[in-house]
Amino acid sequence: MGEWLKSIGAVYVTFPDGCFPNLNTPEDLSLLASRLSGAETIPVAGELTHFNAQGQAHMVNVGDKAETKRIATAQGDIRMLPDTLRLIEEGNHKKGDVLGIARIAAIMAAKKTSDLIPLCHPLPLTAVDVEFSIDRVKSTVRCAVTCATFGRTGIEMEALTAVQVGLLTIYDMCKAVDKGMVMTDIRLIEKIGGKSGHWTTAMPAVATEFPLI
Repeated sequence: MGEWLKSIGAVYVTFPDGCFPNLNTPEDLSLLASRLSGAETIPVAGELTHFNAQGQAHMVNVGDKAETKRIATAQGDIRMLPDTLRLIEEGNHKKGDVLGIARIAAIMAAKKTSDLIPLCHPLPLTAVDVEFSIDRVKSTVRCAVTCATFGRTGIEMEALTAVQVGLLTIYDMCKAVDKGMVMTDIRLIEKIGGKSGHWTTAMPAVATEFPLI
């Protein structure tokens, strides 16, 4: 691949980590070659579905899709001072049970996702599971949320929204003693169901498109 790029005069091409173009045919190579001269983009797998033919935002029509069981798990961390973590662990925070309240907030957020994300479909949740784990070495609390439904579209946004609101609730309850807390590594871990099937973070990531620099 590198030698071929040199042969057509390409100076430098970068790909985001884990993102690779689909170069399976001569036409694919021709498309790549034709766009190496500028900062254009090349479609990889799939397309952005939240825009219509006129480029306007719209809610995707999922009416013709089959209803299937769908599950998504997301997680994220919040890093804090050791003393703050100790308050949470020992239950000595003056506002009460920090993780208990954050758990309820995460569940509420999952149910309200379509009210917060403009083009997200409202989904009938069949289950929301929220788990917290503490890492004393890194002084972090991890929030992991698994959402389930039986429907025509995925439930990833519900899981991701729940994680972030759960972490925000921890921040809100503890900000009086630690304003420097950092929320980090919020991401989808696994999804099951639908046309794309089973996906986990162990699988190669594929972007919809990538820039040529």
